[in-house]
Amino acid sequence: MADRSPAPDTPELRERWGGFEFSEAWAAKADVAIARYPQGRQRSAVMALLDFAQRQVGEETETQGWLPLPVIEYVADYLDMAVIRVLEVATFYFMYNMRPVGRFHVQVCGTTPCMLRGSDDLFAACKKRGMVKGHVSDDGLWTLTEVECMGNCATAPMVQINDDNYEDLTAERLDAILDALAAGQQPKAGTQEPGRHTSEPAGGPTTLKDMVTANHDYRGEW
Repeated sequence: MADRSPAPDTPELRERWGGFEFSEAWAAKADVAIARYPQGRQRSAVMALLDFAQRQVGEETETQGWLPLPVIEYVADYLDMAVIRVLEVATFYFMYNMRPVGRFHVQVCGTTPCMLRGSDDLFAACKKRGMVKGHVSDDGLWTLTEVECMGNCATAPMVQINDDNYEDLTAERLDAILDALAAGQQPKAGTQEPGRHTSEPAGGPTTLKDMVTANHDYRGEW
């Protein structure tokens, strides 16, 4: 699984990120997030502000973004929180990257349903492209992470890449998605199974078929 420890606090890290501040656009979003909570409860917005900070770092580095320690300290100061409390949140949730990542963060689910449906083949496809778990690829495009269940068991195996989920994958389908991303295209998110739209049964429904075309009320038939 992914290393959740923060990147080392080096002089180089401080030189690059020590002066971090929200841009005008992200500061406006942060203030909106804080305003959703009662007076004195601004700390409730910590998850939103960490996400905003990571996305701004991503914009500045042309990657998916991550959270250097000085950026975490900035968020703590913004919300009048102890740094350790913000760090606890950042290291707990996998939505936050604690170390630099590539332009595309490829998170492959390795939990039982995805493993039984072929996630090992997905890891192999990533390895063929030079991806190594927890590292940025030499071309700066990819970071590979193995994650626990992300809730798409009905359409396993699945991969999350940046903000999108791709489901019903095979090695060939994943290759096509990665090729499209590398070429600057935006492949269709969600299920990759032809004829399937979400997580409906493969081959179509076997029960309650009238619900497909109309809001059929079955109560009188039971």
